[in-house]
Amino acid sequence: MSSTGTNETEERGNSAGGARTLALTVFFAAIGGTFQYGYNISIINAPTSYIQNFINDTYMERWGTGLDTPQVTLLWTFIVSAFSLGGLLGALLAGPMAVRFGRKVSLLLNNSFLLVGAVLVLTCKVAKSFEMIVLARFLVGINSGVSMNIQPMYFGESAPKHLRGAVAFSSAVFTAFGIFFGQVVGLTELLGSEPLWPYLLASNALPALIQLVTLPWFPESPRYLLIDRGDREACVQALGRLRGGKVPPLEMKEMLQEQQMSAALNSGSSAPAKTPWSLFKDPDLRLQLRTVMTASSAMMLCGNDSIYFYAYYIFLEAGIPPEKIQYITIGTGASEFTASLLSNVLIERVGRRYLLIGGYSLMVCWTIVFTVALTLQSHGVTGMPYLSMACVFAYILSFGLGPAGVTGILPAEIFDQTARPAAYMVAGSFMWISLFLVGMLFPFIVNGLGNYCFLPFLVVCVVSAVVLGRTMPETKGKTLAEITAEFDRKNGRAFQVEEPEQYQPDVMHFLVPLVN
Repeated sequence: MSSTGTNETEERGNSAGGARTLALTVFFAAIGGTFQYGYNISIINAPTSYIQNFINDTYMERWGTGLDTPQVTLLWTFIVSAFSLGGLLGALLAGPMAVRFGRKVSLLLNNSFLLVGAVLVLTCKVAKSFEMIVLARFLVGINSGVSMNIQPMYFGESAPKHLRGAVAFSSAVFTAFGIFFGQVVGLTELLGSEPLWPYLLASNALPALIQLVTLPWFPESPRYLLIDRGDREACVQALGRLRGGKVPPLEMKEMLQEQQMSAALNSGSSAPAKTPWSLFKDPDLRLQLRTVMTASSAMMLCGNDSIYFYAYYIFLEAGIPPEKIQYITIGTGASEFTASLLSNVLIERVGRRYLLIGGYSLMVCWTIVFTVALTLQSHGVTGMPYLSMACVFAYILSFGLGPAGVTGILPAEIFDQTARPAAYMVAGSFMWISLFLVGMLFPFIVNGLGNYCFLPFLVVCVVSAVVLGRTMPETKGKTLAEITAEFDRKNGRAFQVEEPEQYQPDVMHFLVPLVN
């Protein structure tokens, strides 16, 4: 065989090895990351009545009297809300953790919140304390808040430019898979029965243990190692493992350029991580921050989680027996999972901007049809329950196609290394506050507006599509410098960065053992 053929074979082998390492890194980070978010918002639905009975029985045993239905509902609301409040705290912790410990180590440390929560749930019956469930859900919320911010950051910084969107979007794929898998595990034939509900809520410990055993063997974010820690050698080693043993000169040059941009903005010295307050005060980042805040708020205010809640009523009106609705509900999770897989394929072809705006535009259409169907259904028009049921699936598919995944990768693509953790803190805070507000207000919206209860979500989707269409440039296949230039033009500014020192592959070229 000629030397040229041998070199080509080695390059293909190195490329395949790098792809394998990147894929395994993504899988083991996500299985204990955003998968847990989807899984934990899903598994709480099946044991609702069992937990409410446990609350009432515990209260009666303590005080000799039972609780009224509104009081039980109020305590159940505390359990549900604890998850959102924990998520908000987790989002605020994510930035400092990502800077201090790094992306990978932060994900590993994050499992401690979840494991403590699992112990609390498993022992709450023995302790006869429903307060332990509230605390457990709060800790699980912290875990989700941290992972929802740090995992997309980790993926966006570890993937090559041509795969950056698809790799980062996999966070949404694992979230959707977590929702679907939680619905399956929550079936009454599995862990969704009265004796087993504590084991259902504690089953999230298994993915956490898998991550703790596997993720330490994979590399840290190369950008974090170079720009935050200033460790060029460790960056090259990590990048080599993720790219099959060879360090791509152009990718290294791009990271050096980002490092120089950060230094230039900080008068030549190594730039410290920004705080959320410094982002709000920086006029050069105002448009980027406004884009992220709008997208993050809209993701939770658009009503996708509420339509999951409303689905039970819709399926019941369509004539599905109550005991069979749990199986149909699995279809809603499967729909979002399918849409996220499709979007993962399309994101590097269609682009982020069109998926995000197109997703909200489709949701506007389905909200209008859904409202008309609900109104006609209340007047006894034949076939409307089936149209309403179709709208439920169409709405979830549209959400999964764009907003569910694109929103999470925006801070990783439009902010530099020093601003990225703070940007995720802001985005996560707006997301969790919005989720909390929707969870608290939606029952009152249903009572007040009846069949028109989805009109507020219609307004959110319209405003989001318009605002993001005006402010957000396309980021597909662009470097941070190119994306920043797009925002600078929208801001009426121009920022010039000197060419960074040329990266020399013959000097800094490593062959690093791959993870088999």
